[in-house]
Amino acid sequence: MGQGICYLVGAGEDYGLDFQPKAEDFVIGVDAGYRLLRQNDMPVHLAIGDFDTLGCRPDFPNTIVLNTEKDDTDMQAAVREGIGAGYRQFRIYCGTGGRLDHTLANLQLLAELSENGRQGILFDRDCAITAITDSILVFPEKCSGYVSVFSHSGQAEGVYLRGLKYELEDALLRNTYPLGISNEFTGKESSISVRRGTLLVFSPRGCPVPELLDR
Repeated sequence: MGQGICYLVGAGEDYGLDFQPKAEDFVIGVDAGYRLLRQNDMPVHLAIGDFDTLGCRPDFPNTIVLNTEKDDTDMQAAVREGIGAGYRQFRIYCGTGGRLDHTLANLQLLAELSENGRQGILFDRDCAITAITDSILVFPEKCSGYVSVFSHSGQAEGVYLRGLKYELEDALLRNTYPLGISNEFTGKESSISVRRGTLLVFSPRGCPVPELLDR
C-alpha cells in the first residue's frame, strides 16, 4: 500500500468524480463525501470526519469519527491518514465551491503537502490546483488554456516560466501581487519552476497531470 494515489472526496460542491481508482489506490470519503462516493458506486476504503454535514455516522466498518472541536479540518485529518498509509500523491475532489474558508484551508493543505515532499491536486469546477516548493512542474504540449501562478509563501525566489505565452526568468513573486495570473499555454511543452519558496499553480482541469521534478 502507498505506491498509488490517495483520492479524497469532501463535502464541497460536486464538479464530477472523474477518476477510476486502481488496486493500489486509497479512496477516502471525507464527511459527506462518503455519501457521494456511495451514490456514484465508487469504492470507499475509509470514511472520516465529524460528520456534521452528513448528519449521521456512516454504517461502514472502516470509519473514523472526529471530534467537532479540533484543530485539523476533516480534510486535513483525512490527508494525515493517507500519509500514514504511505501515500505521497493526493487528489482532492469536492474540496471547493462551498465555504470559502474551507477552500482556503484546502489550498493551504496543498502547500503543506508540497513543503513536505508530497504532491496534492485540488480539483475545482474548471481548474486543477497544485503547489510546488523548490521544484519544477512540467506540462505536456497538449495543454491549452490559461495557467496562473501565485506565490503562497511570503515571496518565491528564482521563478522561471518557460514555454508559456508570458515567460519569466529568475523572477521574484510575492504573495501580495498577482504577477503570474492569466498566463497561457502555447501548444508546446512548458514548465514552471521555483528555486526557493512555494507556488500555487492553477491550470485547466482537462489538462493532463503535470510531472513534478526536483530541481
